Amino acid sequence: MEIWTAIEQNAWIGWVVLIVLFLIIEMLSLEMTFLMLALGGVAGLASDLLGVPVWLQVVIAAAVAALLILFLRPPLLRRLHRGGDPTPTGVEALIGLAGQVVATVNATSGQVKLANGDIWSARDDTGASLQPGTTIRVVQIDGATAVVRRSDTIAPEHERTAP
Repeated sequence: MEIWTAIEQNAWIGWVVLIVLFLIIEMLSLEMTFLMLALGGVAGLASDLLGVPVWLQVVIAAAVAALLILFLRPPLLRRLHRGGDPTPTGVEALIGLAGQVVATVNATSGQVKLANGDIWSARDDTGASLQPGTTIRVVQIDGATAVVRRSDTIAPEHERTAP
């Protein structure tokens, strides 16, 4: 009985430790889940300060955390990801980029210089032979090879230039 009395009298310490732990994990994960658990812990701490029994504090904290995860977390995540930069990056940024043939490009080999200044090994996806100086567009990236097509065979809505 003495242990149970000590737990009831010092439950607030446990709630503070849990809240801090959940906030630290949230800072590392940024998923909003542990933030909701920390807010549930705040509800548990508040109920402890109001003199509610420990078992009911745990129920209140769990219920508040569950409700927050179900109803508050989804709109927060949508709002967080709403302002994302739609600009393609990496390999996706190369699709549609213009360039010029540096070394004859055919269905298996060749070399092109893209509008962004990069030089890529390349192959033509139509099987044509493209001579140096020919203007091309990247239609796909296959590993370390740019799959290209003669620029005049690409629809204008697929054209891009380097930023």
